[in-house]
Amino acid sequence: MRIRRVSLPGQMTRRLDGQVRNNAGGYAYLIDPKQQLDRFLILGTEGGTYYVGEPRLTLENAVNAIDLLTQEPRDVLSRAAEISWSGRAYKNDPAIFLLAIAASYGGREVRQLVPEYFDRIVRTGSHLLAFVDYASELRGWGRGLRRLVGQWYDRRDLRELAYQLTKYQNRRGWTHRDILRVAHPKPSTPERSALFRYITQRTLDADLLPAEVSEYLEAIGQLRSRQLSEADAARLIREHRLPREVVPTEYLRSAEVWRALLEEMPMTAMLRNLATMTRLGAIGARGNKPDEWARMVIERLTDAERLQKARIHPLGVLAALVTYRSGSGARAKTAWTPIPAVVNALEEAYRITFGNVPPTGKRIVLALDVSGSMGLWNVPGIAGLTCAFAAAAMATLTNAVEQNVRIVLFTEKLREASRRHFRNLESALELYRTVQFGATECAQPMLWAMRHGVEADAFVVYTDNETWAGDVHPVEALWQYRERTGIPAKLVVVGMASTGFSIADPNDAGMLDVVGFDTAAPNAIADFIAAL
Repeated sequence: MRIRRVSLPGQMTRRLDGQVRNNAGGYAYLIDPKQQLDRFLILGTEGGTYYVGEPRLTLENAVNAIDLLTQEPRDVLSRAAEISWSGRAYKNDPAIFLLAIAASYGGREVRQLVPEYFDRIVRTGSHLLAFVDYASELRGWGRGLRRLVGQWYDRRDLRELAYQLTKYQNRRGWTHRDILRVAHPKPSTPERSALFRYITQRTLDADLLPAEVSEYLEAIGQLRSRQLSEADAARLIREHRLPREVVPTEYLRSAEVWRALLEEMPMTAMLRNLATMTRLGAIGARGNKPDEWARMVIERLTDAERLQKARIHPLGVLAALVTYRSGSGARAKTAWTPIPAVVNALEEAYRITFGNVPPTGKRIVLALDVSGSMGLWNVPGIAGLTCAFAAAAMATLTNAVEQNVRIVLFTEKLREASRRHFRNLESALELYRTVQFGATECAQPMLWAMRHGVEADAFVVYTDNETWAGDVHPVEALWQYRERTGIPAKLVVVGMASTGFSIADPNDAGMLDVVGFDTAAPNAIADFIAAL
């Protein structure tokens, strides 16, 4: 029997100092532990990646976080709070998870720091439910956790606390009723004690509560009686600013009720419910002219100050756009006709949430990884939104502000795409419906530029860094390009998954690794490229 020798692609052999084996079997570089922390805080690990399951990816990032907390606890917690507070991440769960790790595995010094950063990360009732779920699994209920949770309840304004406890009723199997019964917080006033009693026992002591709070809770009780007309339900919602979560399902079939909810609806909730409001006729249009309710939505979507205050993340807008423009949900019966003006407003909101990105005036090659690991795997936590399209969406920002841009899509092969395909999100989405996904060879953009005599000051590569195909390592290709052209070209690697790898050499000052979908990323990229 003859044994056939199989030669591995060059990228599956270690040829350069500092390289390690990535999850796809190729060789790349380990990123700095603090960079990995940023990737985790901004991208999360929900759903894992094409090569690594969620549990392993979460464990790797948890171990990294514990190591960093041991060395620099204040810096780590400050970083988590900054990313959470500024809205740089689509989801707050990674920051909450890190806080729970600090409260559970950290030494005394670390645990004493947790209260200092708690309220900057745990801002809503939903955040508290998530923290309790993580912490109770990691450490159990000790005196410190009871005190931490009790103080959160005690610091809130009573009316705001009533809103938080009724809007965010349960998450991950926990309710505020459960937490109050386990934590036994000591209410600082009779009014707070009465509110806790309402949550735990459904007993309303209206005489002990401020009128604003008792009337709010009584209005919820009237809705739950299910004996009101749609008009009366809408009136109560308007009068007491009731959230959607306290409205019984039968009222949520009414356009009138949804219009009442829309008047005070938080921005995140509005994004998630655009399709429902359109399907029920709560917002609409005559021809191309949106009605007054649709105009209200459009005005809010294009209000930069409102978007910033609500911490609306570009991924949230992108997910809403992809869903809304599709005109149908997971079930066939949930269909709607998208309002063109609302679709355009979502496009504008997406641009606004990244802030003003200055042009660099440099020659840039935008290189988008459309390999199987990018094209067949979703952005963490967002069903139906692939990493490949998310990368294309980010590329539209650079395409809009730069004059000298070439855009390429690559696997183990490469093709150039017209800039018109990236003039907006709609065009990019249409292009990606035709893409054939393949292997990952991140050296392709530089090799293509050398073959075709393309002069570039910077290559911006959007990838999950799981390169393995081809004979030339990406950094080798860049070094060859620099030597052949005489151009000190830079490489920016935009990481689209929270793994610990990068194709960028950390010892080369002309290479930068940034986190994909960090709201600060486009400006960081522009600053790095402009400093040539």
